[in-house]
Amino acid sequence: MSGNRQFVDTNILVYAHDVTVGDKHSRARSLVEELWETREGCLSVQVLQEFFVTMTRKIPKPLDAPAAARIVGDLAHWHLHAPVASDVLAAIVIHQRIGASFWDAMILRSATELGCGTVHSEDVNPGQAYDGVQVLNPFLA
Repeated sequence: MSGNRQFVDTNILVYAHDVTVGDKHSRARSLVEELWETREGCLSVQVLQEFFVTMTRKIPKPLDAPAAARIVGDLAHWHLHAPVASDVLAAIVIHQRIGASFWDAMILRSATELGCGTVHSEDVNPGQAYDGVQVLNPFLA
């Protein structure tokens, strides 16, 4: 495993592709491009699913399904965690231990399983470390 793998939460990927979000778009896009070039980017199947639904239904200018599917296909080349039942159980433990939402606990579990030192997210508590995974919000100065 790489010592510099970095997990990207759904919201960061959405901002990287949603041109209507102003400065967040350029910051997120720069981060995603950097992680693509360095091959340090990590995702989970959960993130890919959430990304597809958000990009086709929940943003001001949604993509059509084929366009969103092409992006998902590209992102599937990143380091990818496909959770199984034991990951769900581990996420429940994380959820109960730290009080994060279950979905955020799944993100933390996937990041840990991929050997990530960092999770980029706007949702999970920035600055916190969970089991050795540091959460960073790329939009905070």
